[in-house]
Amino acid sequence: MTTLRWLVFGIAAFAMNFPILVTLSTSFKSARELSTNPGLWVQAPTLDNYLAVFQVTDRLNIFLYLFNSLSVALIGTVLAVALALPAAYAIARGRLGERTLLPFIVNLRAVPLIIFAIPLYMMFQWLALLDTRLGLGLILSIVNLPLALVILVNAIRDLPGELDEAALMDGASRTQILFRVIAPVCRPAIVTSLIFGFITAWNEFLFGLMLTTSKAVPITVGASFFFAASGGGVQWGVASAVMVVGALPPVLLGLIMYRQISGSMTAGAVKG
Repeated sequence: MTTLRWLVFGIAAFAMNFPILVTLSTSFKSARELSTNPGLWVQAPTLDNYLAVFQVTDRLNIFLYLFNSLSVALIGTVLAVALALPAAYAIARGRLGERTLLPFIVNLRAVPLIIFAIPLYMMFQWLALLDTRLGLGLILSIVNLPLALVILVNAIRDLPGELDEAALMDGASRTQILFRVIAPVCRPAIVTSLIFGFITAWNEFLFGLMLTTSKAVPITVGASFFFAASGGGVQWGVASAVMVVGALPPVLLGLIMYRQISGSMTAGAVKG
């Protein structure tokens, strides 16, 4: 049974990751090999595709795209958690907006983001936030807010109310309780919210395509510029290489922080 279980697991893992494996192998193939060898096995590995990706030109600059993605992801993540933490405390402890505000914010994630395209573009144009890292980061913070709020509300609800009562008896204010008592105990949930938020913000494509043109283009949008970098059709090797580079930061973050994420989620997002 153990052998059969691992066999089924291996087949399922291979099937789910097959597109990733194809992209990875393609990134190490030359244009000549791609025309004769469409399989997963790489006969003559080459780094030429990656060298082409990191070669800065007047039209293509992957370092700028990576920096833009890092900047907007940090803004969208940190701001979302900073807004969600006090809101979660008010909802969990004061029951403020528990039946109205929380469901409304959470249900925003069920609405297709394309609905907000025209009003957001017009508003950003009026505020001069088009093609800026700050503007894109603000939108990503709104995208991240529902998940961060749900994680933090559940984490604070799991904490005993005696913590608040003891701090109040010692003369602490609600603000001090939140940041000196609740926040340290909820650190695993906060870290989990930051990780999920960063990955979501890094992988965002729609708003990056809508709201940026040159200065604040993220890697998810900038990667599409490499598909025909030198003209003459799609360069599949270069396209695969830039996709691998763009996907590497969130993948590494997820692998490194896997135990943190799984532990905090399975333990009610709280560890004492």
